[in-house]
Amino acid sequence: MLLTADIGNTNITLGLFDESALVEEFRLASDKDLSLEEYEVLLKSLFAQFKIDGCIISSVVEELNNKFKSAVKNVFKVEPLFLSAKINTGVKIKMPNLDEVGADRIANAAGAYILYKHPVIVIDFGTATTFDIVDGNGDFIGGVIAPGINLQLKTLNKFTSKLPRIDAASSPSAIGNNTVDAILSGVIRGCACMIDGLIEQCEHELGEKAVIVATGGYSAYISQYMKRPFDFINPTLTLEGLRHLYNINQLAKV
Repeated sequence: MLLTADIGNTNITLGLFDESALVEEFRLASDKDLSLEEYEVLLKSLFAQFKIDGCIISSVVEELNNKFKSAVKNVFKVEPLFLSAKINTGVKIKMPNLDEVGADRIANAAGAYILYKHPVIVIDFGTATTFDIVDGNGDFIGGVIAPGINLQLKTLNKFTSKLPRIDAASSPSAIGNNTVDAILSGVIRGCACMIDGLIEQCEHELGEKAVIVATGGYSAYISQYMKRPFDFINPTLTLEGLRHLYNINQLAKV
């Protein structure tokens, strides 16, 4: 079985694939303070009943890379493949500085390239809200990075003296008649408006309509306020992209 790991700034998402089927998915906090031994215990407890034959990791948290890689090697006795622009990414990356391209964004682009028609715009609702764009030629040409939903809510609380810390939720109205509803309108509906506007501008630059795919935890909150609905909501797109990238890199070895 293949273990896929997406290490983000907030969560580590783990997916276990049996061939093309995702059979298990787990989410852990991206805790830099956990020791190697503690990560080993977590992996052992989650996957005790499975035989792991391979592993691919995408990470945007440098401090966790060696620790998590060592935990996988020690527990499963396999050498993990780390996703970067230096391996076979399945798509041609048309950006001048490959070191700047986040591994999760490469996985999204690769997954979208395989699963959907081109051009395609993947909108990933994570710590940051990102657009990853594959053009009509199948090239990963770039995208957009904006503050994520949870980050906006935290920032409003942290840098003001009176605004409360609230959790993401549906926005009952555009005009909030209390502080909580006003914040939800600004953040949730504001994000929907931003996405609508950016899709329009990106498609103008592409010169054609794109398939719009959403992934990440806040897709459902945002979609209800958008003028143009998502064509697909795929919560496991990043993991599916990782599975595809592992397979094509294994084939390259053969």
